[in-house]
Amino acid sequence: MGEAVGRMLASAVGVAISPMALIATVLLLATPRGRANGASFAAGWTVALTALTVVVLLLGSRLAGDTVAPDWSWWFELAVGGLLLLLGARQWRDRPREGRVHGPPAWMWTVDRSTPARSAALGAALLAADPKNLLLAVAAAVAIATGGAPAGGKAGAAALLVLIGSLGTLLPLAAHRAPRRLNEWKAWAATHNTAILLTLLLTLAATHLGAALSGLTS
Repeated sequence: MGEAVGRMLASAVGVAISPMALIATVLLLATPRGRANGASFAAGWTVALTALTVVVLLLGSRLAGDTVAPDWSWWFELAVGGLLLLLGARQWRDRPREGRVHGPPAWMWTVDRSTPARSAALGAALLAADPKNLLLAVAAAVAIATGGAPAGGKAGAAALLVLIGSLGTLLPLAAHRAPRRLNEWKAWAATHNTAILLTLLLTLAATHLGAALSGLTS
């Protein structure tokens, strides 16, 4: 289990660091049914991440068979690193510039009318619609599937992946009684969204590319 956790840990943290998820949770906590909406959003995110992890884990384990870290897993990791670099380039291209105004996402206009069911759907949608989250979640699940751990170890590593990947939505719930702090988190995430994601994407791209090249040449 240790090797599986080691290979997926960076990706799991990358899923957790999602400024939009943090902003959405804080906004939902400020609605009339804030506690229920915030918890439903976190549940939707967690369920979507769990479903994705389970599907990829089962498929990856079947493809790997009894082989530990097969060659295709390193090629896949190389592709993930390359795609993360492309996402980083797009993030840089679309960065806020003087004279260019970026309006808030459409879902933000409907937050005040949210219900627990809509909040859960929003949580699942924000996870699935973000290419960064999809790439990292799939990469983490593949790392677990091909890490050579027994079934119990893979299940434990998958549960840890889901827990870490959901922290960005769970931590604001724990701090819901401190609205001033939540607003400070939201403002910080909104202000530094581009810098956070660009740094994260480049760091994780380097991590995946380095691991892939090491695995392919060993």
